[in-house]
Amino acid sequence: MKLIPRYLVNNRTMLVSNEAGLLTEYAKVYQRDLTIYKGIPNTLEFQLKNADHKPVTLTGKTLKFAAYDENKRLVIEHSGTVLVANKGLFKVVITENDLLNLKQQYLTYAIHTVDSNNDRQITYADEQSNATGTLYLSNTAFPGPLATYSVSTFSEIEEAWYSETLDAEPGINGNEALHTASVYSSSYVGDVVVQATLDNQITGSTAWADISTITFDGTETEPQAVNFNGVFSHLRFKATADPAEKISKVLIRN
Repeated sequence: MKLIPRYLVNNRTMLVSNEAGLLTEYAKVYQRDLTIYKGIPNTLEFQLKNADHKPVTLTGKTLKFAAYDENKRLVIEHSGTVLVANKGLFKVVITENDLLNLKQQYLTYAIHTVDSNNDRQITYADEQSNATGTLYLSNTAFPGPLATYSVSTFSEIEEAWYSETLDAEPGINGNEALHTASVYSSSYVGDVVVQATLDNQITGSTAWADISTITFDGTETEPQAVNFNGVFSHLRFKATADPAEKISKVLIRN
């Protein structure tokens, strides 16, 4: 049996605090891109030093971390937790929920301190006074669930109402492929039928099969969900009564 090692290490980065008013070196030695992963909490450790490479005490200081997306919008904001005050060590935990709605991309981050007088001071990612660092948000380790599709438009055909067709993504599903749909309604009375086909191309003669039916009596106050299995080419939804202004949307995840 081949032994494949894994490593559990602290993801630590050095920061520079310009407490003396000037920097004694101008070597770009500390800045490096950090990688964080969707689907799991990420702990980042930082050590705050002055320009003489001496640790800065964190007693009486609050550390503030902020990260921005590609459009320069603030997407993550946390206070740091001090680990060893006299060694300038602190950590920032980026939670799984922080990254839930973010795509894979490069983020920029900045860290500043707030003292007991509420004075703020920026920290630097290197000794060339660059205040921002780079975070690469990756979805390769824990890709998470696929995107949810939303359907909100129905067309009437022969006294029934049909949604647009959706790709059932047969290429990524096995024989036990699980699909989940959720119908958001208000005072709707009638059935919503999940229909599927094995045809590769949708035409006027496409044969559709009923897969599952949800019956509404108009008193529902919560979305009604249905799970069904099968490898299909395309899906659609059929409403037996006019869904206008009564079915706001149908969400589906393959």
